[in-house]
Amino acid sequence: MTSVSRGSRRLPRAAALRAPATLPPTGLPGLVPEFSRLVEVPETSLAPGGSTLALTRTWHLLDNGPELLSHGRPILGTVLCVHGNPTWSYLWRDLVAQATDAAASAVGAAAGPAARGAWRVIAVDQLDMGFSERTGIARPLARRVRDLADLTDALGLEGPVVTFGHDWGGSISLGWAVDHPELLAGVMLLNTAVHQPAEFAVPAPLRLALRRSVLGTATVATPAFLATTLALAHPSLGADVKAAYAAPYRSAARRGGIGAFVADIPVALTHESRPELDRIAEALRNLTVPALMLWGPRDPIFSDRYLDDLVDRLPHADVHRFEGSGHLVMEDSPYAPMALGWLAARVSPGAGAAVDAVVTGSAASAAAIDPATIAYRPLWHFLDELQGSDETALVDMNPLTGSGPRVVTWRLLSRRVRQIAVGLVSIGVKPGDRVSLLVPPGADLTAVLYACVRIGAIVVVADAGLGLRGLTRAVRGARPDHVIGAAPGLAAARALGWPGQKIATARFPAAIARTLGVKHTLASLIALGRATGAVLPPEPAPTDVAAVLFTSGSTGPAKGVVYTHDQLSKVGYALFAQYGVGRGTGLVAGFAPFALLGPALGARSVTPDMDVTSPKTLTATAVAAAVAAIDATVVFLSPAALANVVATADALTAADHTALAGVQSFLSAGAPVSEPLLAAAAQLMPGATAHTPYGMTEGLLMADITLEGIRAAAPASGSATTMTDAAPGSVAGAGGVCVGTATATTRIRISALDAAGLAVGELSETPGVTGEIVVSAPHVKDHYDRLWSTDAASKRGSLTGERWHRTGDVGHLDAAGRLWVEGRMQHLIVTADGVVTPVGPEQRVESVAAVARAAVVGVGPAGTQHLVAVVETVVAARRVALAEPELADAVRASVAADGGPSLAAVLVVPRLPTDIRHNSKIDRSALSRWAGGVLAGGRMRQP
Repeated sequence: MTSVSRGSRRLPRAAALRAPATLPPTGLPGLVPEFSRLVEVPETSLAPGGSTLALTRTWHLLDNGPELLSHGRPILGTVLCVHGNPTWSYLWRDLVAQATDAAASAVGAAAGPAARGAWRVIAVDQLDMGFSERTGIARPLARRVRDLADLTDALGLEGPVVTFGHDWGGSISLGWAVDHPELLAGVMLLNTAVHQPAEFAVPAPLRLALRRSVLGTATVATPAFLATTLALAHPSLGADVKAAYAAPYRSAARRGGIGAFVADIPVALTHESRPELDRIAEALRNLTVPALMLWGPRDPIFSDRYLDDLVDRLPHADVHRFEGSGHLVMEDSPYAPMALGWLAARVSPGAGAAVDAVVTGSAASAAAIDPATIAYRPLWHFLDELQGSDETALVDMNPLTGSGPRVVTWRLLSRRVRQIAVGLVSIGVKPGDRVSLLVPPGADLTAVLYACVRIGAIVVVADAGLGLRGLTRAVRGARPDHVIGAAPGLAAARALGWPGQKIATARFPAAIARTLGVKHTLASLIALGRATGAVLPPEPAPTDVAAVLFTSGSTGPAKGVVYTHDQLSKVGYALFAQYGVGRGTGLVAGFAPFALLGPALGARSVTPDMDVTSPKTLTATAVAAAVAAIDATVVFLSPAALANVVATADALTAADHTALAGVQSFLSAGAPVSEPLLAAAAQLMPGATAHTPYGMTEGLLMADITLEGIRAAAPASGSATTMTDAAPGSVAGAGGVCVGTATATTRIRISALDAAGLAVGELSETPGVTGEIVVSAPHVKDHYDRLWSTDAASKRGSLTGERWHRTGDVGHLDAAGRLWVEGRMQHLIVTADGVVTPVGPEQRVESVAAVARAAVVGVGPAGTQHLVAVVETVVAARRVALAEPELADAVRASVAADGGPSLAAVLVVPRLPTDIRHNSKIDRSALSRWAGGVLAGGRMRQP
């Protein structure tokens, strides 16, 4: 095969053929032909001064500028979009279209300057790519950066300009950005890289493509490289979209640029493009303009490793990772509206200006305790104060030694924390480093956690209840610098390629330690701490990040929730203010996060003997043993754990009953708790006040109600609003679970729903209005980790200078100020007659004697959805089926009573699917898809 040289690599002769630029064919899906144009551009020299050569190149690009002018919209700035290899400007079609549509729909001066103006989007086809000119010569990185500058000069482009790049287009767009600071207003990136760390190999797909025996054949002579790239979409691209991406590359003569781009990857330090890439990479550190990175973590080429490098260079950047998306993130995820939203929030005129939300109802209502009066107390306060005490700090009911409960005094715990802290510093753990903790609840986990936060490291806590897949996603997403784990966690980390230096809680034989990649053990850290005299580094500041705690993943991929030291301190204060948990309290925590707070509160703490991945394994005797071990006065259990405790109560001995009688408060939270279950548990702890707090990982204690409060609220639960008499903001299915009133440091508001089920209402305390529950407290989360858009949405409509969180839960306040939870925002059912919240109808279904548990979901398109009830029966069904007529009639009648909505179908299942952590939350979205498939004639399988 005849070939031509591109640097040190050979490409087929077809790569040197020239061809003029053309317009794309019409009919490509999603591409508006009117946006296409050809532009002639004088080419300048790479020599200093950039003199104009006797060459003119013709570019194809997409440009919505003329369309914007036809709408009479002022242009706020230009988004300069640069594709990578082997794509073309087609990948930006959604951004061009949506930016144009936004301009066409923006009306009224009251909308503000960002809404009145519009963003021009210019998406280029790089030379030798797409429908631009085929030049037939090598165009290394420095040449391509100059090419882009030549184009913008020819266009007379004025600022502000925001660059947007993907793949190789990321490096090229950033090269233009650092060379044009006078025009630059921001940078946006999809999966890309500007640096290849020396300690890591080039990604395997690129190593293969760079082989001399493969390069020319795979990239130019055949469309193999193109086809492989297009196969990276999740889900797969439609045939018409694949054909559109391939349209400019139908022959070898059209694919020379694909091969040249691969050949230009500067793997070797001596590669001609390496100096330019290094120049761009280092110059990024001086950029201070707003930056956004939208990332697909399933990318086999640009993994999170390259995202980390970019964040290190642009530490102020906003980041949003689309779980499940990959290299073609622009096809996998809704990147375009997110990018436009970011431009409005960060770059457009007036961006960042605070807009006060309006509060209606009792506008002056405030938390019972003014957050400004709460003093900061570091998490290790009592470890310092009680470092000489031989009182019990915690009890490990199931230590690794298997020798029975292990009692740890404050003296020992304080000493171990100090020793481990100094040991961590000695092996290179720095403030701000992320440390993933894969340690079962107990003394080791407590000591390691407090050691990490004391030195300013950020603990990453994703409990085993997420399951292996969820845990893998969480750990990889958090990108820890270090992993501390027991054998199961370290084995999983090794097998699944989790990042971070590995530290074991126990010693292993040398061969096993090498296999697991273990560098250090807790014992070796303690020894280092002893040897250095346990001198601790300076304390982290209250505003420093302390932890990333992962949500349960019950309604989608688990999210990392970021807390500062001050916010975690305020969590402890909230527990003290609401329940009196503090110095001298004995705390039994059947939910690991609360056990870890014990030392911060000065409380004795213990986690009962149970499998933390399955709360249903907790027994009544295990709870009694834990209570007796520390003379506990407070017990916290999840609803699933509580149910099994009640179910196994017959095994309690007289001594167990005596121990349980000393409990003064018990709490159950994480999912709705029924009055009968709470009452049954209260009989086991007759001296205790039963509470069911309302909260979430983003805010652990927002509201609280007692058993007596639930009983007092019961008559109000029947006041459901029907669709025929609903007032604005009301919905069918109202009722729900009463979770009480706001805790001492919390405020609760409601953002009313519109007819489409969107929470658009002003923050309100008006009784009887159903909407999204919005909370504020000093211990509400700081932000979501690498989920910029999710975080921004959770803070939408916040009051100036205050931290509010949109919970994603739906509910209403009653006249007594009690909060009623009616479901989740993503589980709303939007019918032709209005919005239905699921919990009210589910409660009515569960009132039918034969029904043990129920979920009510919507089937069909939003706006015309029909209600379907999916039920577990008291006598468990053996298989999935339509309900027998008698049961179906009873269920339908229960929901339709008092003007309630009608059901289209009733399905019976052996068991409803629940989350792993709580064993109680039902993913109604997944159940809705399953029910739709079954009713459409699909297989009757277990959901």
